[in-house]
Amino acid sequence: MTAVTTTTTVAAITESDALPPARRRRRLSPGRRLPAARLAGPLLVLAAWAIASAAGQLDPAAIPAPWTVLRTLGRLWTDGTLPTDVLTSLRRAAYGFTIGLAAGVVLALLSGLSRAGEALIDGTVQLNRAIPTLGLIPLFILWLGIGETFKVAIIAIVVYVPVYLNTHAALAGIDSRYVELAEVQGLSRLGFVRQVVIPGALPGFFVGLRLGVTGSWLGLVVLEQINATSGLGYLMFQAQNYGRTDTILVGLLIYGVFGLVSDSAVRLIERRVLSWRRTLSS
Repeated sequence: MTAVTTTTTVAAITESDALPPARRRRRLSPGRRLPAARLAGPLLVLAAWAIASAAGQLDPAAIPAPWTVLRTLGRLWTDGTLPTDVLTSLRRAAYGFTIGLAAGVVLALLSGLSRAGEALIDGTVQLNRAIPTLGLIPLFILWLGIGETFKVAIIAIVVYVPVYLNTHAALAGIDSRYVELAEVQGLSRLGFVRQVVIPGALPGFFVGLRLGVTGSWLGLVVLEQINATSGLGYLMFQAQNYGRTDTILVGLLIYGVFGLVSDSAVRLIERRVLSWRRTLSS
Protein backbone atom coordinates (compact mmCIF):
# COMPACT_ATOMS: atom_id res chain seq x y z
CA MET A 1 0.00 0.00 0.00
CA THR A 2 2.87 2.34 0.88
CA ALA A 3 4.62 1.56 -2.38
CA VAL A 4 1.50 2.39 -4.39
CA THR A 5 1.09 5.71 -2.57
CA THR A 6 4.73 6.62 -3.10
CA THR A 7 4.49 5.77 -6.80
CA THR A 8 1.35 7.91 -7.17
CA THR A 9 3.00 10.86 -5.41
CA VAL A 10 6.11 10.65 -7.56
CA ALA A 11 3.98 10.51 -10.70
CA ALA A 12 1.99 13.55 -9.61
CA ILE A 13 5.18 15.52 -8.90
CA THR A 14 6.65 14.51 -12.24
CA GLU A 15 3.47 15.53 -14.05
CA SER A 16 3.33 18.90 -12.26
CA ASP A 17 6.95 19.59 -13.16
CA ALA A 18 6.20 18.82 -16.78
CA LEU A 19 3.36 21.39 -16.95
CA PRO A 20 4.40 24.94 -17.91
CA PRO A 21 3.91 27.53 -15.15
CA ALA A 22 0.61 29.41 -15.42
CA ARG A 23 1.09 32.84 -16.95
CA ARG A 24 0.04 35.68 -14.71
CA ARG A 25 -2.45 37.94 -16.44
CA ARG A 26 -1.00 41.38 -17.02
CA ARG A 27 -3.18 44.20 -15.72
CA LEU A 28 -3.64 46.89 -18.36
CA SER A 29 -6.37 49.05 -16.83
CA PRO A 30 -5.46 52.19 -14.85
CA GLY A 31 -6.73 50.58 -11.64
CA ARG A 32 -9.09 51.80 -8.97
CA ARG A 33 -9.92 55.49 -8.80
CA LEU A 34 -8.07 57.26 -6.00
CA PRO A 35 -10.12 59.53 -3.71
CA ALA A 36 -9.61 63.25 -4.37
CA ALA A 37 -6.92 62.37 -6.92
CA ARG A 38 -7.47 65.56 -8.94
CA LEU A 39 -6.35 67.66 -5.98
CA ALA A 40 -2.91 66.05 -5.90
CA GLY A 41 -1.51 68.18 -8.73
CA PRO A 42 -2.71 71.57 -7.43
CA LEU A 43 -1.58 70.72 -3.89
CA LEU A 44 1.85 69.75 -5.20
CA VAL A 45 2.15 73.07 -7.05
CA LEU A 46 1.05 74.93 -3.92
CA ALA A 47 3.61 73.07 -1.80
CA ALA A 48 6.41 73.85 -4.28
CA TRP A 49 5.35 77.51 -4.31
CA ALA A 50 5.38 77.68 -0.50
CA ILE A 51 8.77 75.96 -0.21
CA ALA A 52 10.35 78.20 -2.84
CA SER A 53 8.93 81.33 -1.14
CA ALA A 54 10.15 80.24 2.29
CA ALA A 55 13.61 79.52 0.90
CA GLY A 56 13.79 82.99 -0.68
CA GLN A 57 13.97 81.65 -4.23
CA LEU A 58 11.08 83.81 -5.46
CA ASP A 59 10.97 87.58 -5.71
CA PRO A 60 8.13 88.70 -3.38
CA ALA A 61 7.38 91.67 -5.67
CA ALA A 62 6.84 89.35 -8.65
CA ILE A 63 5.41 86.24 -6.98
CA PRO A 64 4.25 86.84 -3.39
CA ALA A 65 4.22 83.93 -0.94
CA PRO A 66 1.00 81.92 -0.55
CA TRP A 67 0.41 83.30 2.95
CA THR A 68 0.68 86.85 1.59
CA VAL A 69 -1.95 86.05 -1.03
CA LEU A 70 -4.21 84.52 1.61
CA ARG A 71 -3.90 87.64 3.81
CA THR A 72 -4.82 89.81 0.82
CA LEU A 73 -7.79 87.57 0.07
CA GLY A 74 -8.99 87.89 3.66
CA ARG A 75 -8.62 91.68 3.59
CA LEU A 76 -10.51 92.04 0.30
CA TRP A 77 -13.27 89.76 1.58
CA THR A 78 -13.57 91.63 4.87
CA ASP A 79 -13.87 95.08 3.33
CA GLY A 80 -16.62 93.84 0.98
CA THR A 81 -14.75 94.31 -2.29
CA LEU A 82 -14.28 90.64 -3.15
CA PRO A 83 -17.85 89.38 -2.47
CA THR A 84 -19.30 92.02 -4.78
CA ASP A 85 -16.85 91.26 -7.59
CA VAL A 86 -17.29 87.49 -7.21
CA LEU A 87 -21.08 87.72 -7.42
CA THR A 88 -20.84 89.97 -10.48
CA SER A 89 -18.52 87.52 -12.24
CA LEU A 90 -20.68 84.53 -11.35
CA ARG A 91 -23.78 86.29 -12.70
CA ARG A 92 -22.11 87.12 -16.01
CA ALA A 93 -20.73 83.62 -16.41
CA ALA A 94 -24.08 82.02 -15.53
CA TYR A 95 -26.07 84.11 -18.02
CA GLY A 96 -23.63 83.55 -20.86
CA PHE A 97 -23.21 79.87 -20.11
CA THR A 98 -26.96 79.22 -19.97
CA ILE A 99 -27.62 80.96 -23.28
CA GLY A 100 -24.64 79.28 -24.98
CA LEU A 101 -25.58 75.83 -23.66
CA ALA A 102 -29.17 76.10 -24.86
CA ALA A 103 -28.10 77.42 -28.28
CA GLY A 104 -25.47 74.71 -28.73
CA VAL A 105 -27.84 71.85 -27.88
CA VAL A 106 -30.73 73.13 -30.01
CA LEU A 107 -28.53 73.82 -33.04
CA ALA A 108 -26.81 70.42 -32.72
CA LEU A 109 -30.16 68.62 -32.64
CA LEU A 110 -31.51 70.56 -35.61
CA SER A 111 -28.33 69.96 -37.58
CA GLY A 112 -27.79 66.34 -36.53
CA LEU A 113 -31.33 65.10 -37.11
CA SER A 114 -32.10 66.88 -40.38
CA ARG A 115 -30.16 67.18 -43.62
CA ALA A 116 -31.77 70.55 -44.27
CA GLY A 117 -30.78 71.71 -40.80
CA GLU A 118 -27.23 70.48 -41.33
CA ALA A 119 -27.01 72.37 -44.63
CA LEU A 120 -28.16 75.61 -43.02
CA ILE A 121 -26.44 75.39 -39.63
CA ASP A 122 -23.25 73.33 -39.73
CA GLY A 123 -21.36 75.44 -42.24
CA THR A 124 -22.25 78.63 -40.37
CA VAL A 125 -21.03 77.21 -37.06
CA GLN A 126 -17.82 75.97 -38.65
CA LEU A 127 -17.23 79.46 -40.04
CA ASN A 128 -17.89 80.93 -36.60
CA ARG A 129 -15.43 78.45 -35.08
CA ALA A 130 -12.73 79.60 -37.49
CA ILE A 131 -13.12 83.23 -36.37
CA PRO A 132 -11.40 84.03 -33.04
CA THR A 133 -14.26 84.79 -30.67
CA LEU A 134 -12.34 87.44 -28.74
CA GLY A 135 -11.73 89.17 -32.09
CA LEU A 136 -15.46 89.85 -32.22
CA ILE A 137 -15.28 92.09 -29.15
CA PRO A 138 -14.85 95.43 -31.03
CA LEU A 139 -17.74 94.59 -33.35
CA PHE A 140 -20.03 93.54 -30.50
CA ILE A 141 -19.20 96.73 -28.59
CA LEU A 142 -20.36 98.75 -31.62
CA TRP A 143 -23.51 96.64 -31.91
CA LEU A 144 -24.47 96.16 -28.26
CA GLY A 145 -22.64 98.91 -26.40
CA ILE A 146 -20.17 98.56 -23.57
CA GLY A 147 -22.62 97.30 -20.95
CA GLU A 148 -23.36 93.77 -19.77
CA THR A 149 -25.05 92.61 -22.98
CA PHE A 150 -21.94 92.30 -25.11
CA LYS A 151 -20.08 90.44 -22.34
CA VAL A 152 -22.86 87.88 -21.97
CA ALA A 153 -23.08 87.52 -25.77
CA ILE A 154 -19.35 86.80 -26.13
CA ILE A 155 -19.45 84.23 -23.32
CA ALA A 156 -22.46 82.57 -24.96
CA ILE A 157 -20.54 82.25 -28.24
CA VAL A 158 -17.50 80.82 -26.45
CA VAL A 159 -19.76 78.21 -24.83
CA TYR A 160 -22.08 77.23 -27.69
CA VAL A 161 -19.33 76.36 -30.19
CA PRO A 162 -17.76 73.40 -28.30
CA VAL A 163 -21.19 72.23 -27.10
CA TYR A 164 -22.48 72.20 -30.67
CA LEU A 165 -19.39 70.59 -32.20
CA ASN A 166 -19.15 67.70 -29.75
CA THR A 167 -22.88 67.03 -29.57
CA HIS A 168 -23.20 67.13 -33.36
CA ALA A 169 -20.22 64.78 -33.74
CA ALA A 170 -21.80 62.35 -31.27
CA LEU A 171 -25.08 62.45 -33.19
CA ALA A 172 -23.30 61.83 -36.48
CA GLY A 173 -21.47 58.88 -34.88
CA ILE A 174 -24.62 56.98 -33.84
CA ASP A 175 -24.59 53.54 -35.48
CA SER A 176 -27.06 53.44 -38.35
CA ARG A 177 -28.12 49.93 -37.26
CA TYR A 178 -29.78 51.50 -34.21
CA VAL A 179 -31.75 53.77 -36.54
CA GLU A 180 -32.83 50.79 -38.65
CA LEU A 181 -33.82 48.89 -35.50
CA ALA A 182 -35.90 51.86 -34.32
CA GLU A 183 -37.68 51.94 -37.70
CA VAL A 184 -38.36 48.20 -37.54
CA GLN A 185 -39.74 48.56 -34.03
CA GLY A 186 -41.99 51.37 -35.23
CA LEU A 187 -40.72 54.01 -32.80
CA SER A 188 -42.21 57.46 -33.08
CA ARG A 189 -39.99 60.48 -33.63
CA LEU A 190 -40.15 61.32 -29.95
CA GLY A 191 -39.41 57.74 -28.93
CA PHE A 192 -36.48 57.63 -31.35
CA VAL A 193 -35.02 60.78 -29.83
CA ARG A 194 -35.54 59.53 -26.27
CA GLN A 195 -34.26 55.97 -26.72
CA VAL A 196 -31.59 56.34 -29.42
CA VAL A 197 -30.56 59.94 -29.96
CA ILE A 198 -30.16 61.09 -26.36
CA PRO A 199 -28.16 58.06 -25.12
CA GLY A 200 -25.95 58.21 -28.20
CA ALA A 201 -25.32 61.96 -27.93
CA LEU A 202 -24.73 62.20 -24.18
CA PRO A 203 -21.01 61.25 -24.17
CA GLY A 204 -20.17 63.91 -26.76
CA PHE A 205 -22.47 66.41 -25.07
CA PHE A 206 -20.61 66.09 -21.78
CA VAL A 207 -17.27 66.61 -23.51
CA GLY A 208 -18.62 69.81 -25.06
CA LEU A 209 -20.13 70.81 -21.72
CA ARG A 210 -16.77 70.56 -19.97
CA LEU A 211 -15.11 72.60 -22.70
CA GLY A 212 -17.91 75.15 -22.53
CA VAL A 213 -17.58 75.53 -18.75
CA THR A 214 -13.85 76.13 -19.08
CA GLY A 215 -14.38 78.52 -22.00
CA SER A 216 -16.85 80.62 -20.03
CA TRP A 217 -14.22 81.36 -17.36
CA LEU A 218 -11.50 82.02 -19.95
CA GLY A 219 -13.73 84.48 -21.80
CA LEU A 220 -14.84 86.13 -18.59
CA VAL A 221 -11.34 86.98 -17.37
CA VAL A 222 -10.70 88.88 -20.63
CA LEU A 223 -14.09 90.57 -20.91
CA GLU A 224 -14.03 91.92 -17.37
CA GLN A 225 -10.92 93.93 -18.19
CA ILE A 226 -12.72 95.79 -21.01
CA ASN A 227 -14.94 98.73 -20.02
CA ALA A 228 -15.99 97.06 -16.76
CA THR A 229 -16.55 98.64 -13.37
CA SER A 230 -16.84 95.45 -11.34
CA GLY A 231 -15.91 91.78 -11.42
CA LEU A 232 -12.78 89.78 -10.77
CA GLY A 233 -11.20 90.81 -14.07
CA TYR A 234 -11.78 94.48 -13.25
CA LEU A 235 -10.22 93.91 -9.80
CA MET A 236 -7.13 92.36 -11.43
CA PHE A 237 -6.89 95.18 -13.98
CA GLN A 238 -6.96 97.80 -11.24
CA ALA A 239 -4.35 95.85 -9.29
CA GLN A 240 -2.11 95.85 -12.37
CA ASN A 241 -2.22 99.65 -12.49
CA TYR A 242 -1.04 99.85 -8.87
CA GLY A 243 1.47 97.00 -9.10
CA ARG A 244 -0.43 94.79 -6.63
CA THR A 245 0.73 91.33 -7.66
CA ASP A 246 -0.88 89.73 -4.61
CA THR A 247 -4.32 90.98 -5.67
CA ILE A 248 -3.79 89.68 -9.21
CA LEU A 249 -2.91 86.26 -7.78
CA VAL A 250 -6.05 86.36 -5.64
CA GLY A 251 -8.14 86.83 -8.78
CA LEU A 252 -6.32 84.04 -10.63
CA LEU A 253 -6.71 81.75 -7.63
CA ILE A 254 -10.47 82.34 -7.50
CA TYR A 255 -10.81 81.80 -11.26
CA GLY A 256 -8.86 78.55 -10.91
CA VAL A 257 -11.05 77.34 -8.03
CA PHE A 258 -14.21 78.19 -9.97
CA GLY A 259 -12.93 76.33 -13.02
CA LEU A 260 -11.87 73.25 -11.04
CA VAL A 261 -15.10 73.06 -9.05
CA SER A 262 -17.36 73.52 -12.09
CA ASP A 263 -15.43 70.96 -14.13
CA SER A 264 -15.53 68.48 -11.24
CA ALA A 265 -19.29 69.00 -10.93
CA VAL A 266 -19.78 68.26 -14.63
CA ARG A 267 -17.61 65.14 -14.37
CA LEU A 268 -19.63 63.95 -11.36
CA ILE A 269 -22.91 64.44 -13.21
CA GLU A 270 -21.44 62.67 -16.24
CA ARG A 271 -20.46 59.62 -14.19
CA ARG A 272 -23.93 59.44 -12.65
CA VAL A 273 -25.82 59.89 -15.92
CA LEU A 274 -23.55 57.55 -17.89
CA SER A 275 -23.14 54.97 -15.12
CA TRP A 276 -24.35 52.26 -17.56
CA ARG A 277 -21.13 52.61 -19.58
CA ARG A 278 -18.07 50.54 -18.67
CA THR A 279 -15.05 52.69 -19.49
CA LEU A 280 -11.50 53.12 -18.24
CA SER A 281 -12.54 56.10 -16.11
CA SER A 282 -15.48 54.32 -14.47
